[in-house]
Amino acid sequence: MQQDQKNKFAEIAVPLPIDRVFHYSIPETLSGSAAIGKRVWVEFGHKRQVGYITGFADKADIENIKPIQSIIDSEPIISEELMELAGLIAQNYMCTIGEALHAMVPVALKKGKETVKSRVKAPPALENKELNKPHELTSEQKNALNNILASAGKNESKTFLLYGITASGKTEVYLQAMDEVLKQGKSCIMLVPEISLTPQTVDRVVSRFGENVAVIHSALLGSTRFEEWKKIKNGTARIVVGARSAIFSPVKDLGLIIIDEEHESTYKQEDVPRYHARDVAIWRACSNKCPVILGSATPSLESYYRAKSGVYELLRITKRIDNRALPKVKVVDMRAEVRLRKKLVLFSDALKDELEKVVSKKMQAMVFLNRRGFSTYINCKSCGTVMKCKRCDAVLVYHFDKKELICHYCNYSVRPPNICPVCESGYVNYTGMGTEKVESELARVVPSARIARMDADATSKRGSHDAILKEFRDHKIDILVGTQMITKGHDFPKVTLVGIVNADVTLNMPDFRAGEKTFNLVTQVSGRAGRGDDGGEVVLQTYAPEHYAIVSAESHDFEKFYEQEIKIRKDLAFPPFSNLVRITVRSKDENKARETAALVRKTIEPFVQGSPILGPAPSPIYRVKNYFRWNIIIKSSDRLSACSALRNALRTFRKPAGVLTAVDVDPISV
Repeated sequence: MQQDQKNKFAEIAVPLPIDRVFHYSIPETLSGSAAIGKRVWVEFGHKRQVGYITGFADKADIENIKPIQSIIDSEPIISEELMELAGLIAQNYMCTIGEALHAMVPVALKKGKETVKSRVKAPPALENKELNKPHELTSEQKNALNNILASAGKNESKTFLLYGITASGKTEVYLQAMDEVLKQGKSCIMLVPEISLTPQTVDRVVSRFGENVAVIHSALLGSTRFEEWKKIKNGTARIVVGARSAIFSPVKDLGLIIIDEEHESTYKQEDVPRYHARDVAIWRACSNKCPVILGSATPSLESYYRAKSGVYELLRITKRIDNRALPKVKVVDMRAEVRLRKKLVLFSDALKDELEKVVSKKMQAMVFLNRRGFSTYINCKSCGTVMKCKRCDAVLVYHFDKKELICHYCNYSVRPPNICPVCESGYVNYTGMGTEKVESELARVVPSARIARMDADATSKRGSHDAILKEFRDHKIDILVGTQMITKGHDFPKVTLVGIVNADVTLNMPDFRAGEKTFNLVTQVSGRAGRGDDGGEVVLQTYAPEHYAIVSAESHDFEKFYEQEIKIRKDLAFPPFSNLVRITVRSKDENKARETAALVRKTIEPFVQGSPILGPAPSPIYRVKNYFRWNIIIKSSDRLSACSALRNALRTFRKPAGVLTAVDVDPISV
């Protein structure tokens, strides 16, 4: 909306944690060029600041109003729809409208630039001229597609949960749905958990739709990301594929939103604004009167509960393509292995035997352990001292390739000691296991195998993900060892074996989602096996074979897992039976952190009556980067009312100097 001549003042939102907009006068030289959704330069305090015009007024709230210094954009970069969306995010996720708007634009534009000089060519994948043709659908795929297209044809804002087992062809349903929406002259947004970890999915979209696709993710250079954003805004690209932030893409005539692997925690933003892309997608779909597809082989408990309750429409695909069988899962009780060998072991005899068979048959295997590093910790066998980070309340993990102890929270590193720093004995012991150790041991157990590792350490360089996956695809690697990076969306026909070294890593986390995360990871990584004609097998090593998450994963039975997990959630009033709000108080002064947390609870109690409050209690990792952390958890039956009450409670709260607070609505973990 353009400025009305009688409106002499603009309402400006700044990307700061100040919950209001500010009035600035519009100079005559800028009169007529001001419009909602444009960026401006303003003086804020004594600094020059980028702000966003959110409205106009004929009166200002104070005297001596400062003028807008300049208007950056010739056309609004924030549409009316995205402006409304920013308001919803601010209301539901305890942030300011300025912070929400700031999350919607490319990094270069956040700095006030009008354009960015491109330093690189377009991604090679986008230059692919030969487009792939659609595949023949199974009856279940057709049923799912027809339901989605019927909704799209009626301009309905309907949410579909596409629950399809691994390798059942969910991506082909997405592609054909997008194709039909494009024929209607509309655009699509497809979110994937992490672009670098799901290159095959991105490649399939690009090879089907070519230059019509824009790819948006954080690993792109700023100039490249800006070029992709421009293609979306001017309508050159009508399909957007990207990670979480791609949900803010300025598409024209949005006709379909897809969230692949909707259960993934990466859809939740950890920094302000702490939104969940799944919720934002549903809000955008409502505004655009279009359907949303939430796809997963292991749906989140919240989504499946809403589907069972009729809030979402449930679509099932129960069979793999070509009726291929799901891999057989063999659970190995590692307690028996310990009793037999009288010591802790990395690989069971069953897993070693299967790995040898795979290599001898010229096939491939994946070995999964959701813990990087070589040894989990170093301790002294004489006095019991464990080597910990000097800045965090966390043990240091030994990394063999760097010959360093590293903190996985703040990246502090130190050379491992030869003698104990406390008792000065020489009984320093390396304990536990990570992916580095698994890789090292595999070289000894299967010496003829070509082995590679894929985790955060091995893929720190740009392009390293793609390089490792290409070598694996070309069968230059026999066994790929990795963390959860190897669980996402990969399709390698020669993988006939998946080994899960220790399924209990996530099971023993102090988190109400521990069972769900374990079931999801085991099921997803198991699904990498048996995608070709040779079938597949999974060897799952665990010290808790009777746990319901392990038992359900063994039989690929999501319903069985869901029924048991949902009862526990209901008894404890955890999501989906409540909305959680976590307030974290942190300070480098331990006493200040504790005392302020107690004061925060006292302040909010009168405002959130009827909602249980847990804490304050120390965070699971009590100290990170020298900050002591305390958590307060609110359980509410209504997220919006909880946020409103909390905003009122904290509006007048003055925290002591040196204390920071953060509010996370619907946190992934507590």
